[in-house]
Amino acid sequence: MITQDAVLDIARDAIYTIVIVAAPMLLTALIVGLIISIFQTVTSIQEQTLTFVPKIVAVFLVMILAGSWMLNTMLELITELWSNFSYFTSM
Repeated sequence: MITQDAVLDIARDAIYTIVIVAAPMLLTALIVGLIISIFQTVTSIQEQTLTFVPKIVAVFLVMILAGSWMLNTMLELITELWSNFSYFTSM
């Protein structure tokens, strides 16, 4: 049976991986949104849909550029979990 400490370790590693993998996309969306907001304030253009397209394009570019790193990071976690699977079931 798996111990509580092992479950907490797995959960901690999973949450850390999620945060690290999602950070580039979230930071990009945040920065692009801030730039567009400043642009809207300066030009008095208050179009609500103006922020969505640049954010989506920027996030897709980040996914294209950092996608392999993101996938490798997630695969490392999955590989580690699967390699320790016999340890978890024998507890």
